[in-house]
Amino acid sequence: MTTTVFLDLELRSDASHEEVESTIRETLAQTRQHHGCESLEVLIDDADPTRLVVLERWTTTADHDAYAAWRATPEGASPLGQVLAAPGVKRIFGRTIELS
Repeated sequence: MTTTVFLDLELRSDASHEEVESTIRETLAQTRQHHGCESLEVLIDDADPTRLVVLERWTTTADHDAYAAWRATPEGASPLGQVLAAPGVKRIFGRTIELS
C-alpha cells in the first residue's frame, strides 16, 4: 500500500528565493532517486509563502523509513536545514478510507 508523507516546513524569512529553490531542488533530487519514492510535490501556502508542504508518495512505509534512516547519516545529510526557521514536522499516512 502506498504511503503518503507530509513534510511541513517553515522557511527563514531572510532566505532568498534563489537559495530556497536551489536547496529544495538539490535535496529532493536525492530523495527522488531513493528506492520506493513514487512522487514528490512542493506546495506553497498562498497566505504565507514561507510555509511549504512537501507531499511525498512512497511505495511502502518501509521504503520511507529506509530513506529517513539514510537522511540521518552523514552521507544522507541535507542542506535543507540552512533555509528553515524551525525543524520540519513530518506526518506519515499509510492507511486510507475507501470512498465509493
